[in-house]
Amino acid sequence: MDRHVKENMHEKLANKYGMSIEQAKANTQNMVQMASELGLDYQMDTLILTNTFDAHRLTLFAKEHGLMKDMTERILRAYFTESKHIGNHETLTELAAEVGLDKEAVQQMLASDRMADAVRADEQEARRIGVTGVPFYLINKKYALTGAQPTEIFVQALNQVITEDEKAEG
Repeated sequence: MDRHVKENMHEKLANKYGMSIEQAKANTQNMVQMASELGLDYQMDTLILTNTFDAHRLTLFAKEHGLMKDMTERILRAYFTESKHIGNHETLTELAAEVGLDKEAVQQMLASDRMADAVRADEQEARRIGVTGVPFYLINKKYALTGAQPTEIFVQALNQVITEDEKAEG
């Protein structure tokens, strides 16, 4: 995806999957509702679509400093709730500083190609295991759940994994 996308989320989904804008809005409303049930405030109508490659590089950079979880959560909140442009280096630098990363070090990293190979390796691994979209959950490196799923689906999948692991050990 380009860094600057003219379409909004609903237009992009409608074009990508050959559906109407109304159908795309209904699909995103399901995700908004599920997020709301978990206490998250997703703003899909104002979300800014962008290429997230640099955001992924930043999370790996944050990992080197023990801040990957904090950085990931901050980027996701900025994207889904605050409608910030997470493809923009200034935005990413501000978010990184908020979680405790050195602003200058982040600017230097983003201006370089640092962490690019690691992100590309993650992309290759994702293709290898069949990831075609997000969210994607892989359990025990062999069970996959795709899309936003209700809690019951995760419970069922985990129970199945536990049962099968017990039989294999048995």
